[in-house]
Amino acid sequence: MKRFFLISVFTIICITCYAQNVILSGVIKDKRGEVLPGAGIFVSGYKIATVANNNGAYTLGLKPGNYDILFQIIGYKTVAKNILVEDKAIKLDVELEEDAMQLDEVTIKPDPNRAGYIRMFTDFFIGTTPNAAQCKIINPNVLIIDYSKDDSKLTVKTNQFLIVENKALGYRLKYQINLFEWDNKTNIIYYEGYPYYEDLKGSKGQMKRWVAKREIAYYGSSNHFLTSLYNGKSKEEGFIINKLIRQADKTRPSDSLINAKIKKFRLTASATAGKIQLNPADTDSLNYWHKQKNRSKQIAILNQKEILPDTLVKTFNESIKSINFTDVLYVIYTKEKEDPIYANRIGMSVSRPLTMPDYQISLVNLLVAPIYFYQNGGTYNPRSMLFEGYWSWEKIADSVPLDYLPQKKSKERL
Repeated sequence: MKRFFLISVFTIICITCYAQNVILSGVIKDKRGEVLPGAGIFVSGYKIATVANNNGAYTLGLKPGNYDILFQIIGYKTVAKNILVEDKAIKLDVELEEDAMQLDEVTIKPDPNRAGYIRMFTDFFIGTTPNAAQCKIINPNVLIIDYSKDDSKLTVKTNQFLIVENKALGYRLKYQINLFEWDNKTNIIYYEGYPYYEDLKGSKGQMKRWVAKREIAYYGSSNHFLTSLYNGKSKEEGFIINKLIRQADKTRPSDSLINAKIKKFRLTASATAGKIQLNPADTDSLNYWHKQKNRSKQIAILNQKEILPDTLVKTFNESIKSINFTDVLYVIYTKEKEDPIYANRIGMSVSRPLTMPDYQISLVNLLVAPIYFYQNGGTYNPRSMLFEGYWSWEKIADSVPLDYLPQKKSKERL
């Protein structure tokens, strides 16, 4: 059975602390030293932004934490600066370079496959959930798309914000994509970049529906899980953690034997075709060895002994915690059931014991140990983990800003 993987990535991730704002300020200029009034300053992953004044100066108030700040204006290359905010004001002047690609008229070579690639990108980046059906890419022309037939990889990037209007959650998402990659051979998706969220304007009825849908999107998400782990309340918030142990299936024949048998029976079938009736035994043997080839090389064993958060989570410093583990984390969210659309998608659902209700289940694979994470659920190294299951299904269409705070407590939703 094919598995679908997702590393859901935000290049910046920071911590929201209950502390007084620290002032970040500076001046934005070009290479000639001329100030750039009207330049946009965005905090990646948040709804925090400002605009440089007529003197090119800007000011932002930020809580202590680690941030990526984007500086952008039309006609210039976007600059991203990573900063660590502690307890002292920060002065950060930025110099922007003219972008010839934006200043000159860009000619996109006709590609008969471009529309198909955009549809693939939309499904893999925005998603296929009910919320994704209410999302629209406003400016697909900024997508720089390449498909390599040699290694079967689709890559996408942008040199300016990709704008996605999410009418399900009431957000206008601006996403500077550094890299999106889909590997057709492994079915692994990876993307990283700088997202910025804006609230859409709507009627009172729309805003009420957006509030409710944002809470549904947040609860049970990977950000909710890591936030609850950070606060030592994962079980109270509805998460149960088990281990999934994957081992080599020793009953599966080796690839060399399987390929040799398939070659043998193919040659037999080819030699006898059109001369005499094929031997049913040979046909059955060929089918048998094809089935062996399609068998998974691993078997999965679920250890239902609950992993306690205090044994999993370690404190790295006053703002960062970490988790390190062997095998695969099997994360069960007990306060929401799987969406029927997800449950009916072939190859997406994670196997479960027959006695377990249809709770949302996600798998966390450790790629780079340990996983460092912040109080808001953001991770220090996005490449440190790989998701399977429900979290691999929910993508940009079901994301909320890192500074999102639900209005209801999770225990009230039972």
